[in-house]
Amino acid sequence: MKKLSLLFLAALMFGFVSCKDDKDEDPKPVVQGSNTLTGDLSENKTLDAAIEYQLNGAFIVKAGATLTIPAGTKIVAKGNTTSYIAVAQGGKIMVNGTAEKPVVMTSSVKETGTWGGLVICGKAPVNTGVGKAEVSDLPYGGSDANDNSGSIKYLRVEYTGYIYTEEKQFNGVTFFGVGSGTTVDYVSSYMGNDDGLEFFGGTVNASHIVSIGSNDDGIDFADGWAGTGNYWYSKDSKKSGIEGSNNGANGSATPMTNATVKNVTVIGMGEKPWFLKEGAGKQTIDNLVIGGLKDGKGQAYFFTDSKDTDAAARVKAGDIKITNVAFVDMGTGNDKKAVDGLSFTEKTDATGAGNGKDEPTWAKGWSTAE
Repeated sequence: MKKLSLLFLAALMFGFVSCKDDKDEDPKPVVQGSNTLTGDLSENKTLDAAIEYQLNGAFIVKAGATLTIPAGTKIVAKGNTTSYIAVAQGGKIMVNGTAEKPVVMTSSVKETGTWGGLVICGKAPVNTGVGKAEVSDLPYGGSDANDNSGSIKYLRVEYTGYIYTEEKQFNGVTFFGVGSGTTVDYVSSYMGNDDGLEFFGGTVNASHIVSIGSNDDGIDFADGWAGTGNYWYSKDSKKSGIEGSNNGANGSATPMTNATVKNVTVIGMGEKPWFLKEGAGKQTIDNLVIGGLKDGKGQAYFFTDSKDTDAAARVKAGDIKITNVAFVDMGTGNDKKAVDGLSFTEKTDATGAGNGKDEPTWAKGWSTAE
């Protein structure tokens, strides 16, 4: 009798809970499948935009595997850890975001430097020789200029730049020897603790690139990068707006950096607006809006170090070609536009990334945090 009473009471309690649940507003859907990304991916995997994925540690896309990320997918890294996503040589990443539904990689802690970022390693040439990526130890570089590491469209990474060691730190998105068969279009780094985006050699082309609030350089290319950048917007970097180098150990190393960068806005940097560094290499720059250096810096807007003889040689040889530049909001005490010997042509109505010094229309909505 006591047992039946207990069963009756339990039934009443179950009915009460069920009725209460029925009245909950906007219940969260139950999603089947694992939502944790970690370890090595050795087979093809397509994520589900209905799942908010948790990144816990290193997640490596190995050779022969493809990671496909549909529009609207959100990946949240465990904050204040070395969590990062890396694509090894022979692996591929397919980021299929849209302007309305970008793919977002972020941190559970909304502060700069609280997770790693995205690292891609390809087989294209670099002038440092075949090496290993700075923070994942994955090999990169080779002789395949057309190497294909996948396609990245409408991706935003946030709060990256975790300090791996005293000498090593993550960027927002890092391209190590990535080939021209890879598509990079509409990619944004927001509030990273190191460079927003960096190209170490390779031949990949990159268009519609945004870097906002980087604690180091906005956009950086080096080590023989031989690609085209089209529509770049770099804003509020703590150091250089754009840093273009050839090779830190040997400024005249080959294959030499041979960068074509056009339709660019660089605004609001803490130090050098455009740093021609470590030999500089060959750079062709067109339709540029540049400005916003803090008062009293006294640095040339196109800057080379006086001790960088290799960069000086490139300037003297005419390998730095700059056309159609508008200088805006230069600040007091910053009257020098370029280092001695570097020529350029000005165009006061240059459009830069599309809207002068202001955010371009193509960047609105998807490129900054909600």
